[in-house]
Amino acid sequence: MPVSDGFLVIDKPSGITSHDVVARIRKVFGTKRVGHAGTLDPMATGVLVLGINNGTKLLQYITEGKKRYLATIELGFATVTDDKDGEVLTASTISDILKVTDAEIKSNLLKLIGTIMQRPSSVSAIKIDGKRAYDRVREGEVVELPVREVTIYSLEILEISRADGAIAIKIDVSCSAGTYIRAIARDLGDVLKVGGHLTELRRSEVAPFSLEAAVSIESISPADLLNVVDVAKRILPARVIDLSEKSELKFGRSLSASEFSGIGIAITSDNELCALIENKNSGAQPITVFVKE
Repeated sequence: MPVSDGFLVIDKPSGITSHDVVARIRKVFGTKRVGHAGTLDPMATGVLVLGINNGTKLLQYITEGKKRYLATIELGFATVTDDKDGEVLTASTISDILKVTDAEIKSNLLKLIGTIMQRPSSVSAIKIDGKRAYDRVREGEVVELPVREVTIYSLEILEISRADGAIAIKIDVSCSAGTYIRAIARDLGDVLKVGGHLTELRRSEVAPFSLEAAVSIESISPADLLNVVDVAKRILPARVIDLSEKSELKFGRSLSASEFSGIGIAITSDNELCALIENKNSGAQPITVFVKE
């Protein structure tokens, strides 16, 4: 497997898109086969996991993992984009904002913990008839996406502060893939009848990756590349196979059923990643084969 197969954990700075990061990594590593495990808005900072070459084939299993965010919600007005960069939709009076109590804020945020139905922000990457929602909004279309099930595993209120006729709430949220923190800000503002939007967002964790492992995009080098097999073993169950089984997988043939359910990886005793496998029809069928003929 080429040295340039692997993963990078980037600490994305504010002001650039996730695609900007991908474009820069393509230049550094000289390959077009670069993707990321979950978009971060230009305003947002923090963990952005990128797969390079064969690493891209495992990205979806990272994308599906838990996320954790540090965020600041401001109450006082709502915006088109549910964040500070959007056009103001509605603004509340200072007297209305002052009526909102800390107890109301806490109770309405903490009741979100668990499995809830959430309407994604209209300015999202979700596609509607082949076109992303944020493109439709930018063209002036009114977009309201259907609600969907998400899970908030934990939500800690770090600080509530009041200044200049607004309320700022800092939160630490652990959630499932597909959860929109901007939507939490929007919905809190709606239920309190004062409007709400996001002013800061920092992703601190994606699946097993955290900020402690993240590197600056300005100083990235091939030495920062994480090994494909090491990462695969952190996100999926592993099955060690022998040479005859490796040969079977090479030709797309099934093996005997694995002990684990769902999707896992097949590796050799010397740590070679051979395939993604899944139990089907009484056998372990290869989904993606990495080993070459």
